[in-house]
Amino acid sequence: MKKLTKEYVLGFLIGVLTPILFLPIIVFVLSQSRHSEFSYLWSQVNDSVEYLSRYLSLGLIPNLLWFYLFLNGEKYAYTRGIIFGMLIYAPFMVYVNLIK
Repeated sequence: MKKLTKEYVLGFLIGVLTPILFLPIIVFVLSQSRHSEFSYLWSQVNDSVEYLSRYLSLGLIPNLLWFYLFLNGEKYAYTRGIIFGMLIYAPFMVYVNLIK
C-alpha cells in the first residue's frame, strides 16, 4: 500500500472542494440562461437534495480540467487524489437518485 503524500492529499482536497466552490457559479449561469432569479434557484438547491445532486454533479466537471492538467504534467499523485475526491460524492448522488 502506498503512503499518503502531500500531493495526493492536495489532489483530494481539490477534488472535494472544486464542486463546492463552483456550485454558486453554476447556479448563476443556469439562472441567467433560464431568465430566472439567482435567489430562486439557490433556494431550490438549499431546500431540495434532488436539485443539489443535479447541480453538484455539474460542479464535478471542472475537476476534469484539473485532472487533465495534472495528467499532462505527469503528476499522478494529484490525479489519483482528484479521482478519490470526486468519488466522495458518488454515495450521496446514488442515494438521492434511489430515493426518487
